[in-house]
Amino acid sequence: MTSGDTKGLVEFVARNLVDHPDQVRVIEIEGEQNTILELRVAPEDLGKVIGRQGRTARALRVVLNAVASKKHKRSIMEIRE
Repeated sequence: MTSGDTKGLVEFVARNLVDHPDQVRVIEIEGEQNTILELRVAPEDLGKVIGRQGRTARALRVVLNAVASKKHKRSIMEIRE
């Protein structure tokens, strides 16, 4: 899986969780050791992406870190309005 695949994965999951999939944006910042993914959603969809007590966001971060560890990198996901 390439770094573009992780961006696509986050976009795919987020678009299927929210009410306004056209407002989902993922910005990828590639570093030597880290990849930062900034997920932006509509304000009213923020809770759906985060989930109860952060469970949905945590699960997505676990998957991203599993993918990143195969490339010997670290993945960081930030969720923004």
